[in-house]
Amino acid sequence: MTLEELAQSLDGGRMNAVALAENALTAIEQQYAQDIPAFIHVDQKAVLTEAHESDQRRKGGRALSRFDGIPFAVKDLFDVKDQVTTAGSLLLKDSKPAAADSDAVALLRHKGFVVLGRTNMTEFAYSGVGLNPHYGTPASVYDRKAGRIPGGSSSGSAVAVADSVCAMALGTDTGGSCRIPAAFNGISGFKPTASRISKRGVFPLSALFDSIGPLARSAACCAIADDILAGGEGRKSSWKASRPLKLAVLKTHMMDGLAPEVEAAFQRTTKLLGKSAEVSILEFPALVELQSLQNNGGILAYEAWHLHKQWLETRESEYDPRVASRIRFGGNTDAATFARLLDRRSALIEEFRQFASGFDAIICPTVAMPPPKISELASDDDYRRLNVLALRNTYVFNFLDGCAGSVPMQGEGEPPMGLMLAQAANHDRQILAVMQEVERVLE
Repeated sequence: MTLEELAQSLDGGRMNAVALAENALTAIEQQYAQDIPAFIHVDQKAVLTEAHESDQRRKGGRALSRFDGIPFAVKDLFDVKDQVTTAGSLLLKDSKPAAADSDAVALLRHKGFVVLGRTNMTEFAYSGVGLNPHYGTPASVYDRKAGRIPGGSSSGSAVAVADSVCAMALGTDTGGSCRIPAAFNGISGFKPTASRISKRGVFPLSALFDSIGPLARSAACCAIADDILAGGEGRKSSWKASRPLKLAVLKTHMMDGLAPEVEAAFQRTTKLLGKSAEVSILEFPALVELQSLQNNGGILAYEAWHLHKQWLETRESEYDPRVASRIRFGGNTDAATFARLLDRRSALIEEFRQFASGFDAIICPTVAMPPPKISELASDDDYRRLNVLALRNTYVFNFLDGCAGSVPMQGEGEPPMGLMLAQAANHDRQILAVMQEVERVLE
């Protein structure tokens, strides 16, 4: 059920918060029984207590909002009061419990949402594939027997939603970490403009690129969650799309080397959208620069290196070796080079703002491939190659400080694949509205 459907069922008395919580906890137990570690930590007693309190409020006419009693999952980067934030690592597992909720969790709790538990993730949020050697890797909902990667870094949040444990989960997106796992699990995910949602109480990776967004059953669910996270009441969107929609296929960089399934699904999708929308195919030559601007991991790795440098020098054995090696690349960038990267980024952000003006959304495949098997990442070389490919399209809009979302575009019987819709910074409600309209067309 979507957030809207759950809210209506609670309001109409057809469902109560305790039943929702019990169903979710049972689903989590079933995941564990199937060796699907979507959650790192669940406090069943606390979950049921919160749910009971929600039911009591609703019975007394004191519901905090129409969403009061709906459970949600929390990526293990977010502080939850009295819980340890491990960021998917061993290094932080013995840290002190958080003294307060992160702002994002607090805003949802103020509307009565019930915290289910902490979801699994790539260690320190530093990869797009979603593997975790410490807590296990929750396989994508697709082709479970084969064992496909869930996408990262918000792997557990995506799998929790895709497995119908909850309708919405919190994630973060620094290079694609909401959109990639959404695409690989056949759900929706949204990356807001980085400055839109408060990051207080969230373990950082990159101060410049980190953003907080939802993974959810639908684009409408993403819009509701985003509005609450931005301080609103949970509106779907008040932005009105143009008629017809004006969409631009971003061809440069994003359409290279697509897997046949992705290329076929995207062509089918654009043809379908073209029946009711104006679809243009555009080049954005500046994107050719991106590869050189990512030497040694670019801006993101430089920031990550300075955050982790001391730990890596004294406690590297506690890290996922693949994460540690990628962070270390950031040490090869000096301050002068970093400053030049920032200047060039600022120029490209403005170029993209002008490029995207006049369109309701820029579109392209979310990821260039369907989710590969976990076994295909056994060697370090294959891990690096597939991680780069997973992040290639989504990272563009983190670098350009845009907002972007992913909606499913696979057909029946096909592997999960995502359609990405993006715009320049601060067009978040616009993109969320277009996502909902496109989702209706593709249903």
